[in-house]
Amino acid sequence: MMISKLVKIREPDWKLIEAANGEEALKKADELDIDYFSVDLSMPGMDGYEVIRQIKSRQPLSRIVLMTANIQSNVLKQAADLGAACVHKPVTEESIDKMLEYFHA
Repeated sequence: MMISKLVKIREPDWKLIEAANGEEALKKADELDIDYFSVDLSMPGMDGYEVIRQIKSRQPLSRIVLMTANIQSNVLKQAADLGAACVHKPVTEESIDKMLEYFHA
């Protein structure tokens, strides 16, 4: 909810879609053409890496940010290997700005 709130302030014309877990996110990815994804590393059911893999197979041109409090170099590398940027939690104005900067690049 905090991500949506901060993104809406910066991008009021964007339509935001939320999912409770990875499976729901993948279902929405199948139904909709989504430009940008914010994915949490730790989610119920499947982790963020698997969600990213599956999103990339469905919508290869989408830009994805992996949001995580885990700042280990292997997390950054795995996200990059999957074609996603990594933005560190907590969710703050600064972290949302980094996410949006990646989306707009």
